[in-house]
Amino acid sequence: MAIQEFIGKVVSLNVARQTEFGYFLTDGTEDVLLHKNEVERELEEDESVEVFLYTDSKGRIAATTTIPTVTVGTYNWATVSDTKPGLGVFLDIGIQKDMLLGQEDLPVHKSVWPVEGDRLFITLRVNKNHRIYVKTATDPIIEENSIKASRDSFNKTVHGFIYRTAKVGSWIFTAEGYKGFIHESQREVEPRLGEKVEGRVIDVKEDGSINVSLLPRKQEALDQDAEKILSVLEGRGAMPYWDKSMPEDIQDKFNMSKAAFKRALGRLMKEGKIYQEEGWTYLKREDAE
Repeated sequence: MAIQEFIGKVVSLNVARQTEFGYFLTDGTEDVLLHKNEVERELEEDESVEVFLYTDSKGRIAATTTIPTVTVGTYNWATVSDTKPGLGVFLDIGIQKDMLLGQEDLPVHKSVWPVEGDRLFITLRVNKNHRIYVKTATDPIIEENSIKASRDSFNKTVHGFIYRTAKVGSWIFTAEGYKGFIHESQREVEPRLGEKVEGRVIDVKEDGSINVSLLPRKQEALDQDAEKILSVLEGRGAMPYWDKSMPEDIQDKFNMSKAAFKRALGRLMKEGKIYQEEGWTYLKREDAE
């Protein structure tokens, strides 16, 4: 088998000879360079060495004794190290050379491209020119590597990384090993591919996958909505919005539904922080009592 068939894989080769810049390894037919920067100790001639084969920036086959976390045919997590517009994103798989996930395999909208520090569940693929590229895990692969959630997981908090994203929703692989879906109605913004998110389980499906919400729990949402209203009132003292305002006006101003707005108003009035008169809401000043 030609040595190029092992690009992206781990293979054992023998030391053919040493040079000033490293070692040439051989399978008995072809040689490949193991640079001195890619080995941690002195090697002996004819010694068998386990290496990972990759292609360098000039397309030449090279070897490293550092075995990466991901190889052709195996999947694992890798961290995004850089983003290059026009090319894609690079991922650190544990060796000196980062691997490219091409822009053709990334979301159409760059706003949800991974950024440095994000993590993806990936494998490696080799094209017809023997270049190595990253391939993200598909749904069947995630399913194969996931575990089934039990009904006890309902309403529990989970966190994980987004492995697929679309307008209709986002798909998450959690730290617990669950495969999950986040419907577009259960997120305030669309997460990036590879972004770490935290949410709560709102459904455990028959197949053991979960539905997740990234929205705050009801009490947390009420706290945030009340704070949003107070921040407007504290700056102006009054506002031309009250519990009978039009839903679209409330949405435009506060980015919340009328029902959420009314709940927050009711809470603030019950706490004696605001009052309403003739279509206006006023901040109740302590010195006015």
